[in-house]
Amino acid sequence: MAAHMTPEEFRRYGRQVVDWIADYQEKIETYPVLSQARPGDVLASLPVHPPEEGEGYENVLADLERVVMPGITHWQHPSFFAYFPANASGPAILGDLLSAGLGVQGMLWATSPACTELETRMADWMAELLGLPARFRSDGPGGGVIEDSASSAALVAILAALERAGGGRAGRDGLTGRHTLYVSSQTHSSLEKAAKITGIGMAGVRTVDVDPATLAMDPARLDAMIAEDLAAGAVPTLVCATVGTTSTTAIDPVAAVGEVCRRHGVWLHVDAAYAGVAAVCPELRWLNDGLAEYADSYATNPHKWLLTNFDCNLLWVADREPLAGALSILPEYLRNQATESGEVIDYRDWQIPLGRRFRALKLWSVIRWYGAEGLREHIRTGVALAQRLAGWIRDEPGFVLFDHHPLSLVCFRPAWDGLPEDEADAATLRLMERLNASGDLYLTHTKVGGRVLLRMAIGAPATREEHVRAAWRRIVEETRAIGRDRAAQ
Repeated sequence: MAAHMTPEEFRRYGRQVVDWIADYQEKIETYPVLSQARPGDVLASLPVHPPEEGEGYENVLADLERVVMPGITHWQHPSFFAYFPANASGPAILGDLLSAGLGVQGMLWATSPACTELETRMADWMAELLGLPARFRSDGPGGGVIEDSASSAALVAILAALERAGGGRAGRDGLTGRHTLYVSSQTHSSLEKAAKITGIGMAGVRTVDVDPATLAMDPARLDAMIAEDLAAGAVPTLVCATVGTTSTTAIDPVAAVGEVCRRHGVWLHVDAAYAGVAAVCPELRWLNDGLAEYADSYATNPHKWLLTNFDCNLLWVADREPLAGALSILPEYLRNQATESGEVIDYRDWQIPLGRRFRALKLWSVIRWYGAEGLREHIRTGVALAQRLAGWIRDEPGFVLFDHHPLSLVCFRPAWDGLPEDEADAATLRLMERLNASGDLYLTHTKVGGRVLLRMAIGAPATREEHVRAAWRRIVEETRAIGRDRAAQ
């Protein structure tokens, strides 16, 4: 039987792993951005059965190169422009390593006080860095918590809203009657999933019209829909306003939506998963408009654009009581003096699982390494590069720019003059597939007004102007090549 890894062996292999990661970061541009693996390739490289005897860690590192790396899409590649950024920085990786090394399970304050109290302080630090309302700070009735994702944040916000709307009946007796959630066509799909999980069901999800020009939620239509549902005997429970939608970074009018929510007594959750961290820059604090006056909960992801590797979502609530009321269960085996005293936070009551990782360590590492100015510089770089890209698209004949691009996402399409819309959309998708297959860059797409648009999301730590310019040149070249192929047919 293989012995446990000794501290000395851990030092030796640990140095090799750190060196491997550093080497990977240095040579990341040599890899194709999108994995070239076919379905089943990685499985075919793996033994069907596990080893009977333990083996040296050298074999794991060797197989990392042979088996794993061909199946990796390189999210930290400077030419990764798909989805949204998923930043991983050196300080965050080291913070994660420290978390893994400590092996803390921070379900209760008592199970490691530092895990809880560092998290509380990091939530307060982030609230200050982003200029969030004072009622989200831990020294008031609200506070912040690190969740794994904005999807989990939305789920627990709905549970808190149900708790408040029914005075605790939902958690005690189950849902009775019809409860409704309000989203727009641009809201992240996690809200619909949360509706299924919480028992509200898809039938309870109401989709509010958007302004066709801005794709922002229409507050007047929201008001009318809530009034209709109230008249029909439903319980309007939560409205999700989005600041920076996944599709195009559309921004809902939080203040106007909040006025509607307050008038009807409905919980307002603001999902700023991608865009919220940009408020670290004072000139972008307009992203917070309406939060102080109306938001019951607010979520943003440092693991997208703020140099903190996945997973790290921050959720703040203006009043922690409905959240803890919805999620607190205290079996005998979790009882302890600190919890009974009421003097501490037990974050198990702020999330779905009982167990929780020491995620605050990586956020602490990032904030202390970069400082506020370093974080602002990273965000400003992404915004500036996106605005330059938008200018190049606007100046290039034969391309259509989607005008809304306030942050680091730019949406556009070739005009494909003379082609019917369906054929033009097919050509745009064909263009994207050719670009991605090349390995030189990676894009994703969306649809606006029924038309296919390409999305370029800038924000990887290594991305510089030369990478954005090279990607744009390649897009133009491939578009012209497809146009020539079409003309030759």
